[in-house]
Amino acid sequence: MVFAAKSQRRTCPLALSRVPAGFPSPADDYKDRDLDLHEHLVQHPAATFFMRASGNSMTGAGIHDGDLLIVDRSIPPRSGSVVIAILDGELTVKRLKHCGDRPYLTPENPEHAPIWIDEGSTFEVWGVVVYVVHKV
Repeated sequence: MVFAAKSQRRTCPLALSRVPAGFPSPADDYKDRDLDLHEHLVQHPAATFFMRASGNSMTGAGIHDGDLLIVDRSIPPRSGSVVIAILDGELTVKRLKHCGDRPYLTPENPEHAPIWIDEGSTFEVWGVVVYVVHKV
């Protein structure tokens, strides 16, 4: 994994009004304040990483090929969390589930099968995906 050097933060204006996803409403002509996305999306800076998704196994969770994943390594994974896992040396993004005390990884695309963690496998949850950023 290669991590880029930390760059200077930039802010963008945040409009005071919310944008309805239903019927149109008049917009306010002023901004509330500047918005630093890092401030809103990164709760634990020392433990947060950005990764790109590859493939289509998680489209049902809103994760598409090329999306930017914000991953927090300080959050304990729970059953149902979307995680970055290392299984037998390979990284993958899937939903963590448990059957009794046996963990398995499940995709969010019916074209892909769940991945059961065998006893002889090396398995580690590397981090929990907390946000997904993608282009519309």
